[in-house]
Amino acid sequence: MNAAYFQMFARYNQWANNHVIAACKTLEQVDLDAPREAFFPSITKTLNHLLVGDTLWLARLRGEIRHMALNEVPWPLFDDYKAARIAFDEDLIAYVDGLGDDDIADVVQYKNVAGKPFATPRNVILGHVFNHQTHHRGQVHSQLIGAGCPSLEIDMIYFARLQGYSQ
Repeated sequence: MNAAYFQMFARYNQWANNHVIAACKTLEQVDLDAPREAFFPSITKTLNHLLVGDTLWLARLRGEIRHMALNEVPWPLFDDYKAARIAFDEDLIAYVDGLGDDDIADVVQYKNVAGKPFATPRNVILGHVFNHQTHHRGQVHSQLIGAGCPSLEIDMIYFARLQGYSQ
């Protein structure tokens, strides 16, 4: 895998997150906080988990230490979450854009939230970050439908077609 592959995914991730943000903006805060079926029991909690996870992984990739619980809700208000998500996605794109092909396979040393040490290739971590986003974004999508929002077309292929990766 090369750096361009992950640069594409960073942009797809931002694009899909922007679609989720647009759908969430149609709801009231009470609807975002309402109990919903998913691993994290509300739209707010699921979105916060995603951004907490992303924050932790990017810190690890940079050799930084961050302490956050995976069920923490640092952005309980949607407007605060939205600002943090938009800024984070820009930061992630800048990080990935700064990687060369040689950097992608480097092994990253880090500790998980329980303090256990790991050594994982950067490409595996980046793959996990984007896969984790897709996994929980799918849960948010289901929660949004349950809140009365229309279904979102956020599959990778839609992004690829818009960007000219697919014809």
